[in-house]
Amino acid sequence: MIPAQFDYIAPTTLDEAVALLSQHADDAKVLAGGHSLIPAMKLRLAQPQLLVDIGRIKGLSYIREEGGQIRIGAMTTHYQIESSARLREICPLLPEAAGQIGDVQVRNKGTIGGSLAHSDPAADWPAAALALDAELRAVSSKGERGIKAADFFVDLFTTALEQGEILSEIRIPIPKARTGQAYLKAAQPASGFAVVGVAVSLVRDAAGKCEAAAVGITGVASKAYRAAAVEKALAGASLDEKMIAAAAAHATDGIDANGDLYASAQYRKHLAAVYARRAITAASR
Repeated sequence: MIPAQFDYIAPTTLDEAVALLSQHADDAKVLAGGHSLIPAMKLRLAQPQLLVDIGRIKGLSYIREEGGQIRIGAMTTHYQIESSARLREICPLLPEAAGQIGDVQVRNKGTIGGSLAHSDPAADWPAAALALDAELRAVSSKGERGIKAADFFVDLFTTALEQGEILSEIRIPIPKARTGQAYLKAAQPASGFAVVGVAVSLVRDAAGKCEAAAVGITGVASKAYRAAAVEKALAGASLDEKMIAAAAAHATDGIDANGDLYASAQYRKHLAAVYARRAITAASR
Protein backbone atom coordinates (compact mmCIF):
# COMPACT_ATOMS: atom_id res chain seq x y z
CA MET A 1 0.00 0.00 0.00
CA ILE A 2 1.67 3.17 -1.23
CA PRO A 3 0.13 6.66 -0.93
CA ALA A 4 -0.15 9.05 -3.84
CA GLN A 5 2.64 11.58 -4.20
CA PHE A 6 2.52 14.50 -1.77
CA ASP A 7 4.63 17.35 -0.42
CA TYR A 8 5.52 17.60 3.26
CA ILE A 9 6.17 20.62 5.48
CA ALA A 10 6.77 20.60 9.24
CA PRO A 11 6.17 24.12 10.55
CA THR A 12 7.57 25.09 13.95
CA THR A 13 4.89 27.60 14.91
CA LEU A 14 1.11 27.55 14.92
CA ASP A 15 1.01 30.77 12.90
CA GLU A 16 3.12 29.14 10.19
CA ALA A 17 0.86 26.09 10.11
CA VAL A 18 -2.27 28.22 9.85
CA ALA A 19 -0.70 30.26 7.03
CA LEU A 20 0.11 27.08 5.10
CA LEU A 21 -3.47 25.85 5.40
CA SER A 22 -4.78 29.21 4.28
CA GLN A 23 -2.42 29.25 1.30
CA HIS A 24 -3.12 25.70 0.13
CA ALA A 25 -6.82 25.50 1.00
CA ASP A 26 -8.33 22.17 -0.10
CA ASP A 27 -4.96 20.69 -1.10
CA ALA A 28 -3.56 20.37 2.44
CA LYS A 29 -4.15 18.03 5.38
CA VAL A 30 -2.95 18.41 8.95
CA LEU A 31 -0.82 15.56 10.29
CA ALA A 32 -0.84 15.05 14.06
CA GLY A 33 -0.17 11.51 15.35
CA GLY A 34 -0.87 10.05 11.92
CA HIS A 35 -2.66 6.89 13.03
CA SER A 36 -5.80 7.78 11.07
CA LEU A 37 -4.52 9.85 8.16
CA ILE A 38 -1.54 7.72 7.09
CA PRO A 39 -3.57 4.47 6.71
CA ALA A 40 -6.20 6.40 4.73
CA MET A 41 -3.46 7.75 2.46
CA LYS A 42 -1.97 4.29 1.96
CA LEU A 43 -5.38 3.04 0.88
CA ARG A 44 -5.72 6.20 -1.25
CA LEU A 45 -8.94 7.10 0.51
CA ALA A 46 -7.20 10.43 1.18
CA GLN A 47 -4.86 12.03 -1.35
CA PRO A 48 -3.70 15.41 -0.04
CA GLN A 49 -1.14 17.25 -2.13
CA LEU A 50 0.45 18.68 1.01
CA LEU A 51 0.89 17.32 4.54
CA VAL A 52 1.29 19.96 7.25
CA ASP A 53 2.94 18.14 10.14
CA ILE A 54 2.21 20.01 13.39
CA GLY A 55 4.22 17.58 15.50
CA ARG A 56 7.18 19.98 15.81
CA ILE A 57 5.15 22.92 17.06
CA LYS A 58 6.07 23.58 20.67
CA GLY A 59 3.33 24.38 23.14
CA LEU A 60 0.57 22.14 21.80
CA SER A 61 1.18 19.30 24.26
CA TYR A 62 0.14 19.98 27.86
CA ILE A 63 -2.36 19.27 30.62
CA ARG A 64 -3.10 22.15 32.99
CA GLU A 65 -5.78 23.69 35.15
CA GLU A 66 -6.80 27.26 34.49
CA GLY A 67 -9.92 29.33 35.07
CA GLY A 68 -11.92 26.43 36.49
CA GLN A 69 -11.11 24.29 33.46
CA ILE A 70 -8.89 21.41 32.48
CA ARG A 71 -7.01 22.52 29.39
CA ILE A 72 -5.40 19.93 27.14
CA GLY A 73 -3.25 20.77 24.15
CA ALA A 74 -4.35 19.13 20.93
CA MET A 75 -0.98 17.36 20.50
CA THR A 76 -1.17 15.73 23.93
CA THR A 77 -0.83 11.99 23.44
CA HIS A 78 -3.26 9.39 24.70
CA TYR A 79 -0.53 8.03 26.97
CA GLN A 80 0.12 11.42 28.57
CA ILE A 81 -3.55 11.59 29.49
CA GLU A 82 -3.70 7.96 30.57
CA SER A 83 -0.71 8.39 32.90
CA SER A 84 -1.71 11.76 34.44
CA ALA A 85 -2.07 11.34 38.21
CA ARG A 86 -3.81 14.69 38.48
CA LEU A 87 -6.47 13.75 35.92
CA ARG A 88 -7.15 10.52 37.78
CA GLU A 89 -7.96 12.70 40.80
CA ILE A 90 -10.15 15.37 39.23
CA CYS A 91 -11.49 13.85 36.00
CA PRO A 92 -10.93 10.08 35.88
CA LEU A 93 -13.01 9.65 32.73
CA LEU A 94 -10.13 11.10 30.69
CA PRO A 95 -7.38 8.62 31.69
CA GLU A 96 -9.92 5.78 31.72
CA ALA A 97 -10.89 6.47 28.11
CA ALA A 98 -7.29 7.06 27.04
CA GLY A 99 -6.18 3.73 28.48
CA GLN A 100 -8.63 1.86 26.25
CA ILE A 101 -7.42 3.33 22.96
CA GLY A 102 -5.61 0.99 20.58
CA ASP A 103 -2.39 -0.46 21.94
CA VAL A 104 0.75 0.91 23.61
CA GLN A 105 2.25 2.12 20.33
CA VAL A 106 -0.93 3.94 19.35
CA ARG A 107 -1.29 5.55 22.77
CA ASN A 108 2.29 6.79 22.71
CA LYS A 109 1.99 8.42 19.30
CA GLY A 110 -1.69 9.21 18.76
CA THR A 111 -3.09 12.54 19.97
CA ILE A 112 -6.39 13.63 21.45
CA GLY A 113 -6.71 16.49 18.96
CA GLY A 114 -6.07 14.26 15.97
CA SER A 115 -8.67 11.77 17.12
CA LEU A 116 -11.32 14.41 17.75
CA ALA A 117 -10.67 16.20 14.45
CA HIS A 118 -10.90 12.89 12.56
CA SER A 119 -14.35 12.18 14.04
CA ASP A 120 -14.24 8.45 13.49
CA PRO A 121 -17.70 7.08 14.43
CA ALA A 122 -16.02 4.33 16.49
CA ALA A 123 -13.38 6.46 18.24
CA ASP A 124 -13.31 6.78 22.02
CA TRP A 125 -12.60 10.49 22.54
CA PRO A 126 -15.80 11.87 20.97
CA ALA A 127 -17.98 10.12 23.56
CA ALA A 128 -15.78 11.42 26.39
CA ALA A 129 -15.77 14.96 25.01
CA LEU A 130 -19.57 14.93 24.83
CA ALA A 131 -20.03 13.53 28.34
CA LEU A 132 -17.62 16.13 29.76
CA ASP A 133 -19.26 19.04 27.91
CA ALA A 134 -15.92 19.95 26.37
CA GLU A 135 -15.19 23.04 24.35
CA LEU A 136 -12.81 22.64 21.42
CA ARG A 137 -10.69 25.62 20.41
CA ALA A 138 -9.97 26.14 16.72
CA VAL A 139 -7.35 28.50 15.28
CA SER A 140 -7.16 29.91 11.76
CA SER A 141 -5.87 32.97 9.93
CA LYS A 142 -9.16 34.65 10.97
CA GLY A 143 -8.47 34.16 14.68
CA GLU A 144 -9.64 31.70 17.34
CA ARG A 145 -13.07 30.36 18.26
CA GLY A 146 -14.61 27.82 20.61
CA ILE A 147 -16.88 25.00 19.49
CA LYS A 148 -18.99 23.03 21.95
CA ALA A 149 -18.53 19.29 21.68
CA ALA A 150 -22.29 18.97 21.11
CA ASP A 151 -21.86 21.01 17.90
CA PHE A 152 -18.44 19.70 16.85
CA PHE A 153 -19.31 16.23 15.51
CA VAL A 154 -21.38 16.76 12.39
CA ASP A 155 -21.43 13.40 10.59
CA LEU A 156 -19.24 10.50 9.48
CA PHE A 157 -15.62 11.79 9.58
CA THR A 158 -17.02 15.31 9.50
CA THR A 159 -16.64 18.05 12.11
CA ALA A 160 -17.52 21.70 12.49
CA LEU A 161 -13.91 22.69 11.78
CA GLU A 162 -13.87 25.09 8.85
CA GLN A 163 -11.39 25.22 6.02
CA GLY A 164 -8.03 26.42 7.29
CA GLU A 165 -8.76 25.74 10.97
CA ILE A 166 -6.56 23.70 13.30
CA LEU A 167 -7.83 22.23 16.55
CA SER A 168 -5.47 23.66 19.17
CA GLU A 169 -6.93 22.92 22.61
CA ILE A 170 -9.63 21.05 24.49
CA ARG A 171 -11.23 22.73 27.50
CA ILE A 172 -13.25 20.79 30.06
CA PRO A 173 -15.01 22.20 33.15
CA ILE A 174 -13.44 20.79 36.31
CA PRO A 175 -16.04 18.32 37.64
CA LYS A 176 -18.07 19.28 40.71
CA ALA A 177 -17.97 17.51 44.04
CA ARG A 178 -19.86 14.16 44.16
CA THR A 179 -19.21 13.57 40.46
CA GLY A 180 -18.88 9.97 39.27
CA GLN A 181 -17.46 9.03 35.89
CA ALA A 182 -16.90 5.94 33.78
CA TYR A 183 -16.09 4.83 30.24
CA LEU A 184 -16.85 1.30 29.11
CA LYS A 185 -16.87 -0.23 25.64
CA ALA A 186 -17.22 -3.38 23.62
CA ALA A 187 -14.00 -3.27 21.62
CA GLN A 188 -13.45 -4.66 18.15
CA PRO A 189 -10.72 -7.22 18.93
CA ALA A 190 -8.37 -6.45 16.05
CA SER A 191 -8.41 -2.64 16.04
CA GLY A 192 -9.57 -1.78 19.54
CA PHE A 193 -12.14 0.64 18.15
CA ALA A 194 -15.49 0.76 19.91
CA VAL A 195 -18.25 -1.43 18.53
CA VAL A 196 -20.13 0.47 21.23
CA GLY A 197 -18.63 2.80 23.82
CA VAL A 198 -20.40 4.72 26.59
CA ALA A 199 -18.97 7.64 28.59
CA VAL A 200 -20.85 8.80 31.67
CA SER A 201 -20.39 11.76 33.99
CA LEU A 202 -23.02 12.21 36.69
CA VAL A 203 -23.42 14.41 39.74
CA ARG A 204 -25.21 13.16 42.85
CA ASP A 205 -26.94 15.35 45.41
CA ALA A 206 -26.45 15.05 49.18
CA ALA A 207 -29.14 12.34 49.33
CA GLY A 208 -27.40 10.27 46.64
CA LYS A 209 -29.92 10.98 43.89
CA CYS A 210 -28.80 11.97 40.40
CA GLU A 211 -28.59 15.75 40.20
CA ALA A 212 -27.36 15.81 36.60
CA ALA A 213 -26.06 13.31 34.08
CA ALA A 214 -24.24 13.44 30.75
CA VAL A 215 -23.97 10.34 28.59
CA GLY A 216 -21.89 10.20 25.40
CA ILE A 217 -22.16 7.20 23.09
CA THR A 218 -19.84 6.20 20.26
CA GLY A 219 -19.75 3.30 17.80
CA VAL A 220 -23.50 3.14 17.28
CA ALA A 221 -24.28 5.80 14.68
CA SER A 222 -22.46 7.82 12.01
CA LYS A 223 -21.19 10.12 14.76
CA ALA A 224 -20.94 10.12 18.54
CA TYR A 225 -23.98 11.57 20.30
CA ARG A 226 -25.41 12.59 23.66
CA ALA A 227 -28.05 10.15 24.88
CA ALA A 228 -30.54 12.83 25.90
CA ALA A 229 -33.33 10.38 26.75
CA VAL A 230 -31.05 8.51 29.17
CA GLU A 231 -29.98 11.77 30.81
CA LYS A 232 -33.60 12.87 31.20
CA ALA A 233 -34.58 9.55 32.78
CA LEU A 234 -31.71 9.78 35.28
CA ALA A 235 -32.32 13.38 36.37
CA GLY A 236 -33.59 13.42 39.97
CA ALA A 237 -33.76 9.63 40.15
CA SER A 238 -32.40 7.25 42.73
CA LEU A 239 -29.46 5.40 41.25
CA ASP A 240 -30.66 1.90 42.06
CA GLU A 241 -30.32 -1.08 39.74
CA LYS A 242 -33.90 -0.97 38.45
CA MET A 243 -33.82 2.78 37.74
CA ILE A 244 -30.47 2.59 35.98
CA ALA A 245 -31.63 -0.28 33.77
CA ALA A 246 -34.81 1.62 32.84
CA ALA A 247 -32.82 4.74 31.93
CA ALA A 248 -30.20 2.80 29.95
CA ALA A 249 -32.92 1.24 27.80
CA HIS A 250 -33.26 4.65 26.11
CA ALA A 251 -29.62 4.65 24.89
CA THR A 252 -30.55 4.62 21.20
CA ASP A 253 -33.86 6.50 21.22
CA GLY A 254 -34.18 8.33 17.90
CA ILE A 255 -30.85 6.97 16.62
CA ASP A 256 -30.28 5.29 13.25
CA ALA A 257 -27.81 2.57 14.26
CA ASN A 258 -25.07 1.27 11.97
CA GLY A 259 -24.82 -2.35 10.94
CA ASP A 260 -21.60 -3.96 9.66
CA LEU A 261 -19.48 -7.13 9.82
CA TYR A 262 -18.88 -6.70 13.55
CA ALA A 263 -22.45 -6.04 14.70
CA SER A 264 -25.88 -5.64 13.18
CA ALA A 265 -27.85 -2.48 13.90
CA GLN A 266 -30.13 -4.41 16.25
CA TYR A 267 -27.19 -5.89 18.16
CA ARG A 268 -25.53 -2.48 18.44
CA LYS A 269 -28.70 -1.10 20.01
CA HIS A 270 -28.69 -3.98 22.47
CA LEU A 271 -25.03 -3.38 23.31
CA ALA A 272 -25.67 0.34 23.77
CA ALA A 273 -28.30 -0.36 26.43
CA VAL A 274 -26.08 -2.95 28.14
CA TYR A 275 -23.00 -0.74 28.24
CA ALA A 276 -24.99 2.32 29.22
CA ARG A 277 -26.30 0.39 32.21
CA ARG A 278 -22.82 -0.81 33.14
CA ALA A 279 -21.23 2.62 32.73
CA ILE A 280 -23.92 4.40 34.74
CA THR A 281 -23.63 1.78 37.46
CA ALA A 282 -19.85 2.21 37.57
CA ALA A 283 -20.12 6.00 37.67
CA SER A 284 -22.70 5.88 40.48
CA ARG A 285 -20.48 3.94 42.89
